Amino acid sequence: MKVDSSGVQLDVQIEGVGKPVVLLHGFPDSKRLWARQVSALVDAGFQVIVPDQRGYGASDKPAEVDAYAIPFLAIDVTAILDALSIERAHVVGHDWGAAVAWATASFAPERVDHLVALSVGHPSSFGSAGMTQREKSWYMLLFQFTGVAEQWLSANGWAGMREWSKHPDVDAVVADLERDGSLTTGLNWYRANITPEAFVGAPMQLPPIQASTMGVWSSGDFALTEAQMTGSAKFCTNGFRYERIDGPGHWMQIETPDRVNALLLDFLPA
Repeated sequence: MKVDSSGVQLDVQIEGVGKPVVLLHGFPDSKRLWARQVSALVDAGFQVIVPDQRGYGASDKPAEVDAYAIPFLAIDVTAILDALSIERAHVVGHDWGAAVAWATASFAPERVDHLVALSVGHPSSFGSAGMTQREKSWYMLLFQFTGVAEQWLSANGWAGMREWSKHPDVDAVVADLERDGSLTTGLNWYRANITPEAFVGAPMQLPPIQASTMGVWSSGDFALTEAQMTGSAKFCTNGFRYERIDGPGHWMQIETPDRVNALLLDFLPA
């Protein structure tokens, strides 16, 4: 179905009946990222809500960089809940989707029941995780350069994207980016929220997280340290459960779907 969020049309997949759970993807993915989780959650008695976030897939792709600022992305989540007449839902996010999940739980705590963040910790924890995390985040500075980043990622049959991301479904991701024209709009998420000044300034300040929260980090993640996830505990007032999955890289829900699904079903009350 299509959901209007302040003039931006979002394409949303809805499967199953029961307690609602929203699954939020990040860069450079689309709702297809969650294909291995949807059926497991539906079978367990959840209503699963999976949007293409703005800038991706079949959703609208505003041209303005500012349209991808975190507050607008969080509003998209509440707009989807409003359109479905859902008061509260579990929210699960990965990569940039995790950042949106943290923001939604912070800005609209009454709408988020349980929160699950895969890979990316609380923004304040990420911002204060030290030099090791800054070194891993080098690409975020490159992504600030419009045109340069697009060329670096897509040239020579998307060699940069393939080598940098190590995405297990990279051929499907590249096909989506080419079909939907979503590379620049996906990069605009970085340009709207991760400025060069953010690397030397104070971490983002958000209201405390009131939802019961689980953070999951995978040991093979090339972009994120364990510390930025474990440090999230201090920003959660109603409990923080930490789970480490040894082995997989950044896209744990693709590489070890059974393990991720088991954690989700154990943590999220149906």
